[in-house]
Amino acid sequence: MAASGNARTALFARYSLTASLMNAVGALASGVPTWLLRFADIPLLAGMRAMFVLYALIGALIWVMYSRVPPAVSAVTHSPAPLGPSRGIVFKLAALFSVDAFAGGLVVNSLMTLWLFERFGLSLPQAGVFFFFTSLLSAFSQLAAPVVARRIGLLNTMVFTHIPANVFLILAALAPTLPLALAALFARSALSQMDVPTRTAFVMLVVTPPERAAAASFTAVPRSLASAASPALAGALLGAGLWSLPLIVAGVMKIVYDLAVLAAFRKVEPPDESK
Repeated sequence: MAASGNARTALFARYSLTASLMNAVGALASGVPTWLLRFADIPLLAGMRAMFVLYALIGALIWVMYSRVPPAVSAVTHSPAPLGPSRGIVFKLAALFSVDAFAGGLVVNSLMTLWLFERFGLSLPQAGVFFFFTSLLSAFSQLAAPVVARRIGLLNTMVFTHIPANVFLILAALAPTLPLALAALFARSALSQMDVPTRTAFVMLVVTPPERAAAASFTAVPRSLASAASPALAGALLGAGLWSLPLIVAGVMKIVYDLAVLAAFRKVEPPDESK
């Protein structure tokens, strides 16, 4: 890729910022079906079905937009290559990232919404507003990630912002009242996504330039598979009435992941963070 060093981390932060902002808008829009009930005789179920249709149409539009993206032009060209010298590092990263993704799947927004509904009686519009503001916090906190990384390094930023975020997740699970739970979740949102741009930049840093495309793919696919497996487990726990257990398990697993990443890579010497 064309960007390097701190510029690379900042680029990933802006990319993640855009995604988080759009996620915030989508969360706020989730209350539209309920809002429409006040102005039109539209059944709530029909409105929610329309939201799924809109989601599919937006997905199709994104596919069209991606198909029209021109090939990247870089002043420094590296022919993409399969994993080679960095294979061991990438395999280890992929395994650890899968643990984090599995834990994240236990607390996806849909399950968190259900938890807020059943535990504290939050309505759908209230939940939409809540996720709107948590997404905004996550979005803007990512802008701080490159600044923090310049001071303490990519790995330390990944770990030492993620651990407190997951402590707050556990505290939210144990909170006896809605205000305390929301406060803990807001604090978590302000920290939990700072590892996203730094994690991606770290992967790019510890592999050779020709391996970067392969490393990005190899670390992303296992994350997707792991995150797809865990919501069923969380749903089963919620169905059994263990309302707070998925949040606690997710928080503990993520902290274990953070400590494992730190132990595995604290002695890894990247080529040069300015390149």
